[in-house]
Amino acid sequence: MEETGQLKRAFIDATAGAISGGISRTVTSPLDVIKIRFQVQLEPTTHWALLTTRAVYGNSKYTGMLQASKDILREEGFPGFWRGNVPALLMVMPYTAIQFAVLHKLKTFASGSSKSEDHVNLSPYLSYISGALAGCAATVGSYPFDLLRTILASQGEPKVYPNMRAAFVDIFRTRGIRGLYSGLTPTLVEIIPYAGLQFGTYDTFKRWMMAWNLRSSNAIHGDEHLSSFQLFICGLAAGTCAKAVCHPLDVVKKRFQIEGLQRHPRYGARLEPRAYRNMYDGLRRILLEEGWAGLYKGIVPSIVKAAPAGAVTFVAYEYTSDWLESILT
Repeated sequence: MEETGQLKRAFIDATAGAISGGISRTVTSPLDVIKIRFQVQLEPTTHWALLTTRAVYGNSKYTGMLQASKDILREEGFPGFWRGNVPALLMVMPYTAIQFAVLHKLKTFASGSSKSEDHVNLSPYLSYISGALAGCAATVGSYPFDLLRTILASQGEPKVYPNMRAAFVDIFRTRGIRGLYSGLTPTLVEIIPYAGLQFGTYDTFKRWMMAWNLRSSNAIHGDEHLSSFQLFICGLAAGTCAKAVCHPLDVVKKRFQIEGLQRHPRYGARLEPRAYRNMYDGLRRILLEEGWAGLYKGIVPSIVKAAPAGAVTFVAYEYTSDWLESILT
């Protein structure tokens, strides 16, 4: 009976995680495409950076969110904003499924209880550790789709690869299995603090919000249940905090993923294969050649995307999880 209960719980967490990840990714895809275009552009991405950074490269293709949106719409149409969304969904849905399933298992082990309401009372330290480990497990399990998503979203027009299958076959043929995991190391280095911060701060904000509900109710047995709006605010804050801290590592990861991609010259300088020896060398080179602004390319669309993405993911997960639990029990 206990084993059946654990399997049911794992199914609920994985299914709710997959659904919430798919909804969030589809809704925020346009912002993700713009963010990736900024991150893989070697030239400055703002007018301010153009004035303050020494000219290592030529003219910039994208210099702001509005200008980038107009260019993508004019050159690629509305579908351009959802370029790479299929591999992104194939990456995000198993990613969030694995992440939430592993997270619940780790919190159950740490708290000694399988009830989600007991997990909120975990110490911040254990919440951060559980989130980081769950993020690592999910990253390793879904990484090749993340690589394909980045390549398809950044290639522009004319397309280097017509579809995901062509990209997969070419990468596997030219670079082997290692090519499908290019950039995994900086991704893992990024995901440990990112997932830890995202889930740790989400639990922290939930505890604060529940305590605020109890204080504002002026009752001994106040209602500490959080509304969908309060869950949305907690997810919004958690996504913003995590992305703001970890963005430079995400930039380096994207550079590793698009090494050798032969985009049209109008998109700027190409990143040659093995341009960076390792993650440290990538950070150092970007800092030297593109300045501090280079490490934060795409930070605006990234924050604008991360906040609602985190909020939608957590709210959709909470409600889907509760719904699945109600029909399975």
